[in-house]
Amino acid sequence: MQPCLFSISYAGLWGQAVLGLSDFVRHAGELGFSSVMIAGKRPHLSPLDVDEERILELKETLVAARIRCDVLAAYTNLSLPSGVGGEVPHLEFQIAYVESLARIARELGAKFVRIFTAYENDGQDLPWQWRNCVSTIREMCDRAAAHGVSIAIQNHHDIALHTESLIELLTDINRPNCHLGFDAWSPALRGENLYESAKLAAPHTVITTNADYVRTPRYRYRPEMVNYDRQPTDWVRAVPFGRGFIDYSAFFQGLQDGGFDGTAVFEMCSPLRGGGELSNLDTCASAYLHWMKAHGFIRE
Repeated sequence: MQPCLFSISYAGLWGQAVLGLSDFVRHAGELGFSSVMIAGKRPHLSPLDVDEERILELKETLVAARIRCDVLAAYTNLSLPSGVGGEVPHLEFQIAYVESLARIARELGAKFVRIFTAYENDGQDLPWQWRNCVSTIREMCDRAAAHGVSIAIQNHHDIALHTESLIELLTDINRPNCHLGFDAWSPALRGENLYESAKLAAPHTVITTNADYVRTPRYRYRPEMVNYDRQPTDWVRAVPFGRGFIDYSAFFQGLQDGGFDGTAVFEMCSPLRGGGELSNLDTCASAYLHWMKAHGFIRE
């Protein structure tokens, strides 16, 4: 596997230190990464802000830092808002957005644009939502193919979240440039067998994005009972890699046994134990590289 650092980790969206995109690329190289995944939104690489000069500058920065950009990350939600009718072309907006990122990816030498599916909307027909995802992702794939770029679906949003469901979605999309960006945190939280799920997904997987977490049980005080109610959903918090509850040894072994040898991305995309200072972000990013090398999952 090739180690990669996700720029969203240094975007400041969860109280972290902020690095501009060029500074982030240089910083990733200094930390020992050979590849980056770049967030396709502000403050990093929104298509609204990109022109030929900006692309040239970024390409020169990547070369100088001896860093590849392997993936651009799109932030999509292929749900249609409830109660607004059909006059606003929400899906067309997102198709155009992903196509713009595919065009930029080609210029940067990136092979993949990562997307999400959709959050379920209560009161809307689920098969209809599924069909919207299928038809929209097909068009995204067809437009990305014109730029020599593939789509990678991350198991993040509600539609096609379970691993078996995700593979069903791929079958329905039926495009040669549609793959998976398969991660461990979602199946781990939902109780899937990480080894078996990773092995099942591996033949379809081109990238995996990794972070580790602890689960903290939640309770609410009931004074009339002089007692507490256990809440159904735990609080989940990011921690340095290898210190959480996710069995990454089983996950990566499943990916390897299934034939995956793609890009392994480290991300810090939520509040992080130790705070958001640059020193803590760097410590966590370095810890990921150390863990992956120590366990034999990445190539030097």
